[in-house]
Amino acid sequence: MPHLTTDEAAEAFLEDADLSTYDLSGMTLHSFEFAPKSRQVNLRFPEPLLAAVKARAAAAGMSYQKFIRLTLEAALRAPGPGASRP
Repeated sequence: MPHLTTDEAAEAFLEDADLSTYDLSGMTLHSFEFAPKSRQVNLRFPEPLLAAVKARAAAAGMSYQKFIRLTLEAALRAPGPGASRP
């Protein structure tokens, strides 16, 4: 895949690109956070767990709050007992 740095470049690429020539098997789901955050939740964590969450979030380049939110979203997408799709 070419490295596209602008929306215009991406649009121009998609105009003529044959995406069937690319191996897209490594693609992963990305969550775009368009919904407003209208509710607040307060949680208590053991200090070692919070430290591990913050370290993992930092390694992923995001805030630990966003990391927790994305982790919960991923858990809700996974099939399992009582699973539902938001």
